Amino acid sequence: MHSPTAFLRIPRVEPERQAPGRRIRHWHEYEHPLPDPRAAEQGARCMDCGVPWCHGYCPVHNQIPEWNALVSEDEWRAAWEQLESTNNFPELTGRLCPAPCEDACTLRLSGSPVTIRAIELAIVEHAWQRGWVRPQRPSSASLDAPAGQVSVVGSGPAGLACAQQLARAGHAVTVYEAAPKIGGLLRYGIPDFRLEKRILDRRLDQMREEGVRFRTGVRVGADLPARDLMTEGGVLVLACGSSTPRDVTVPGRGLGGVHFALDYLSGQNRSLDRGMERGRYMDACDLDVVVIGGGDTGSDCVGTAIRQGARSVTQIQYHAEPPHQGDVLTHWPEPVPELKPNDHEAEGGRRIWGWETVAFRADGERVAGVDLQRLHWSRADDGRWRREPVTGESRRLPAQLVLIAIGYRHPAHGDVIAELDLSLDGRGNIAAGDGDYRASREGVFACGDARRGQSLIVWAIREGRQCAESVDTYVRGGSELPRV
Repeated sequence: MHSPTAFLRIPRVEPERQAPGRRIRHWHEYEHPLPDPRAAEQGARCMDCGVPWCHGYCPVHNQIPEWNALVSEDEWRAAWEQLESTNNFPELTGRLCPAPCEDACTLRLSGSPVTIRAIELAIVEHAWQRGWVRPQRPSSASLDAPAGQVSVVGSGPAGLACAQQLARAGHAVTVYEAAPKIGGLLRYGIPDFRLEKRILDRRLDQMREEGVRFRTGVRVGADLPARDLMTEGGVLVLACGSSTPRDVTVPGRGLGGVHFALDYLSGQNRSLDRGMERGRYMDACDLDVVVIGGGDTGSDCVGTAIRQGARSVTQIQYHAEPPHQGDVLTHWPEPVPELKPNDHEAEGGRRIWGWETVAFRADGERVAGVDLQRLHWSRADDGRWRREPVTGESRRLPAQLVLIAIGYRHPAHGDVIAELDLSLDGRGNIAAGDGDYRASREGVFACGDARRGQSLIVWAIREGRQCAESVDTYVRGGSELPRV
């Protein structure tokens, strides 16, 4: 470290973002990686804490203080080697992760944590530019050990991380994806303005060179029996995500123009992949759009509708508006409940808080409006939050397109889960151990959202890595793969 007190002299600086008026005219990423000198300066703000809470609160346990120090000292190659040792896809987490590590940063107590996510992205992009991201071949010891035939179902971050780790350990790995292209939600659910698909494709090229095989357009359990993949000791890893959406059961739900968020987002992404074929996806141009749900998926819908030329876009938040300044001392190192900036408000979107959707209004057979009821939230004696409708406070929003983005319940229970008659947990996810990731059938493993439930991309990567270690141990009786 140049100076343990650099944080006193150097302010936190966020990555630059293209101006709202310009970025809404295209579908490209609008946040730019930190230039090398700026990333080095921001890395110097790290205090090198004796107890690095950032490291503990990162699900993959990135060695954050170490690579912060290396970047600040212009040791980019060493920083990259530290980063890739714990994270298969830092170019994804550097773009998409909400950064729980920054919530846990000691400097969060002063309101200006280290820009960890931005530094992570700067490191990996520097590595790609310098040609340091290369295929990793199995060691001689791995090649001499027994190799398994592993089939991974699902090509989201959990499945890809698991497949890459196992291929690097010398196993024969094939990834099966029902969609036409590899990537799962990374390709079909995340808008290009957050993740351009060339970023995903360059990583997939690396994995192909490492020996991972990809088969698309295949529904395991329907087009291809899962049992066929498990003959002669084959191992099956289910990383098929959480795809059953939560719904809003109110009058008018069956009207035309009311859709699930993923159907809307995937249609837009597919249209870009085909070259913007009009009429093949839901177009919000000149429509009043209402998005129900306040998470990342809802925000992606808002940004997409704005770029399609919507007349108005309103995002409905079920919960009460959080305080503009949260009580950091009460919650740290956990996330502090406070109002966070939203890029799409600067683009013209609007968020409203504390309203419940109670009905959809019709114009013929299509939706024309959304009826809302004001909610009052209070904390009961048992500490739980309770809601009550506020008498006399209701409103109606015009809407010709309504997008439901209130999360996902569990993986689809048909296809492979039904064929193998796998046990489920109380939430409808595949029942598999936290330690060994083994499902209820011999030779079957599960990881990611299909096992854990809907979660963050960084948790999916962690689960994929840990599952790979468990599969390696299952096949060989032991493993040299890292646990995280």
